[in-house]
Amino acid sequence: MKKSSHLLLLSALICLPQLSHAEKTIAPANDIEYPKNLTNWRVIGTSIRNDNNTLRVILGNALAIKAARAETKKTNWPKGAILAKLVWKNDILPTWQAATVPGNFVHAEIMVRDAKKYATTGGWGFARWTGLELTPHGKDSSSAQACFHCHQAASGTDYVFTQPAKLP
Repeated sequence: MKKSSHLLLLSALICLPQLSHAEKTIAPANDIEYPKNLTNWRVIGTSIRNDNNTLRVILGNALAIKAARAETKKTNWPKGAILAKLVWKNDILPTWQAATVPGNFVHAEIMVRDAKKYATTGGWGFARWTGLELTPHGKDSSSAQACFHCHQAASGTDYVFTQPAKLP
């Protein structure tokens, strides 16, 4: 991994939204609860979207981490695996102009694996919360259908865009 990639990942991890659930109640989105211990999850991978100038850190609960780290050609996501994507606008580090770092927090996205419960959306439940306030996105389940529509492009990888980062 290049030094700039290490810096990007480290910067993103430092900037994870710090929420005390004792202080703040977060409303569910699409009947999915915001994970209470999300900031303690491990990183599966990162990505940068060039079309909207955002940096993403993809985290997983223990089931997702085990599946992502399995030595198989294709990840088999078990029931109960949860992927979380935290998204920031790209920014430039003032002290090192060559470094892209997390800027303003945009939103958190969650994918929950349950093939029976979410059969109409490829076995995944989708939810999104916007801003640091974590406001639920969408008025009804049609927002989950919109997420699934985009994830059709990743049907060959079980509707998951994330590529687990290779670790030494």
